[in-house]
Amino acid sequence: MSGHSKWSTIKREKGAKDAARGAIFTKLGNLIAIAARSGTDPDTNFALRLAIDKAKAANMPTANIQRAIDRVKDKSAAQLTELLYEGYGPGGTAILVEVATDNTNRTYPEVRLAFSKHGGNIADKGSVAFQFDHKGMIRVKGGGDDVLLVALDAGAEDVQEEGAESVIYTANTDLARVRDALSAAGLEILEAELTYVPNMTVPVTDKDTAGKIMRLMDALDDIDEVQNTHVNFDIPEEFLEQ
Repeated sequence: MSGHSKWSTIKREKGAKDAARGAIFTKLGNLIAIAARSGTDPDTNFALRLAIDKAKAANMPTANIQRAIDRVKDKSAAQLTELLYEGYGPGGTAILVEVATDNTNRTYPEVRLAFSKHGGNIADKGSVAFQFDHKGMIRVKGGGDDVLLVALDAGAEDVQEEGAESVIYTANTDLARVRDALSAAGLEILEAELTYVPNMTVPVTDKDTAGKIMRLMDALDDIDEVQNTHVNFDIPEEFLEQ
């Protein structure tokens, strides 16, 4: 899962830059609005609690968060549809694209164009997704045996150390329970979400292909309706830094 963890780190760093210019607020507002369909109380709606936590981490104003929650009561508000697009990037890399849109006739061509302009292509439903497992992912401060034992006792499936942090994977149905157990044990939760983890990663061994892939990922991220992307490529650090 190291390739997945590396991509998660890249997305977090990009998200911090986007948050600084407010570019991420539209995506976060959609995430909150969708989660609020299952209830507007974050104490009883775990998905909403996660969405609000992510919005707060991006310094989204409280008023914006509340407006997004209130959209569920607004009968005149556009109805969002959640979709998962599948595609291939340069070098045969697999990419999943989660979108939330009120107009699929607009969003699908935008996603398809991003793929085609950067050496990739949209794939048929089911032809890419089977290469991923739907998992819970929790990032916490700290590492070592203390984190490992707490995580495994809480029901985690896997734990990976990344510097001063640990990335903990769970079954998708266990995310809420494991997150709450980690928090109760005194661990600082940095991030928690449902994600798609590749069954195996594809090493990217040349800088040119790496550049094409990253330009494709930037193009997808620039689409407001794209909520998240999941990949199976593993790009060396030196290619990412150039």
